[in-house]
Amino acid sequence: MTKLTNLFLNRAQHVMKYLGVWVPNESDTIYRKLYKIFMLSLQYTFLLFQMIFVVQAWGDLEAVADAVYLLFTQASLCCKIAIFHINIEGVRELCQQMNNEVFRPTSVVHERILQIRAKNIKRLLLCFIVAAEMICLAWGVAALPLFDNGSRKFPFVMWMPVNTDSSPQYEIGFLFQELTISTSAMMYYGVDSVAFSTVIFACAQMEIIMEKILSIESRNDAVLKNVPSLTKHYFNGNKILIECVKHYQAVITFKELVENTFHIYMFFQLTGTVGIIVMSAFRILVLESERFQFISTIIYVIVMVSQIYLCCWCGHELTATNEKLHRVLYMSLWYEQDVKFQRALCFTMARTQRPLVLRAGHYISLSRQTFVAILRMSYSYIAVLNQTM
Repeated sequence: MTKLTNLFLNRAQHVMKYLGVWVPNESDTIYRKLYKIFMLSLQYTFLLFQMIFVVQAWGDLEAVADAVYLLFTQASLCCKIAIFHINIEGVRELCQQMNNEVFRPTSVVHERILQIRAKNIKRLLLCFIVAAEMICLAWGVAALPLFDNGSRKFPFVMWMPVNTDSSPQYEIGFLFQELTISTSAMMYYGVDSVAFSTVIFACAQMEIIMEKILSIESRNDAVLKNVPSLTKHYFNGNKILIECVKHYQAVITFKELVENTFHIYMFFQLTGTVGIIVMSAFRILVLESERFQFISTIIYVIVMVSQIYLCCWCGHELTATNEKLHRVLYMSLWYEQDVKFQRALCFTMARTQRPLVLRAGHYISLSRQTFVAILRMSYSYIAVLNQTM
C-alpha cells in the first residue's frame, strides 16, 4: 500500500509543485523560490489591475459588473493561497497525520475503502478543473476578433499598462491574462484538492472503523461450552473495540486539525462564492444573449455553484458518515459480548452521537442546508441589483 498522502493528494502535489506553490522543503533551491515568487506575483498583479479598473469605473454599474465577478474570483484565490502558506505548518502536520500508524489499512477491505474514496473525490475535482480550464479557453477564444464586433480586445475587462492598438503590446497583454487565469484555475484546484481530500480521508477512516466493528465474530455453541474459547472470544471483541475507539479519537483529532488549518480558507470560499455568483448572474442580465461571452458566463456560474456544492458536500459527508457509524455500533454483536464490552460500547455510542461538524470560520457548518442558504442569499442579492437597473 502506498503512502496515504500519495493516494489522496498526489494530483494536488504534482499540480502545486508544477506551479511552485506546494509545501516548501528545506532543500529547495533559490531558483525554485524565485519561481514561486514569480507565479504568486502574477496572481496578485492580476488582482491589482482589476482593482484599479473597478476604482476607475466606479459609478458605471454595467462596467463594474463586467469586472467585479472575476475580481471576486481572483481575490478569493489570493486569499486562499495566502492562507495556505500562512498555515503551511498545519498542512505539513496534516500530511504527517495521514501517514500515521493508526490510519494505515490492515486488510484488503480497508485498502479498498480508501481507494474508492480517493478515486471518487479525485473524479469530482477533475471534473471541476476540466470545466474551469475550458471556461478559461472559452474566454480567450471569445476575445478573438472572430466573435462579437470583430475588434481586438483583451479577454477580461481590467486596467492594463498596454493597449490593444499596437503589437506586440496586444499579444503580451493577451498572453498575460490567459496565462494568469489558467494558472489561477490550477491553483484553485490544488488548494481545494488538499482541503476536500483531507475531509474525505476522515470519512474513509470512519468507514474502516465500521468494517472493524462488523468484523467481530459471532460465538457458536462450541465456544459457549468451552471456557478458554469463550474468554478468548471476549478478549478479541474488547481488543477490536479498543482499537476502534483509539481510531475514532484519531479521526476527531484529524478533523480538528483540518478545521484549524482551513477554516478561514473555507470561510472565504463561502463568502467569496456568494459575491461571484451574484456578480456573474448580474453580468448575464446585462449581456446580450447572442454574444459568446453570455454563454461562457453561464457556464462559469454553473462551475462556481458546483465548486461551492462540493465544499458543502464534503462537510455533509463527514457528518453523515459519523451518524452512520453511530448506527453501525448498535448493529454490532454487542449482545454476544461480555459486560465490559457493552459498557465501553455505551460510552462510545454516546460520543458518536455528538455530530461531527466541519465549520468554516469555526462558525458556519458545511452542509447541504448551507448550500441551499447560499443559493437563496445569492438570489436575493441578484433581485436587489436587478431592481437598480
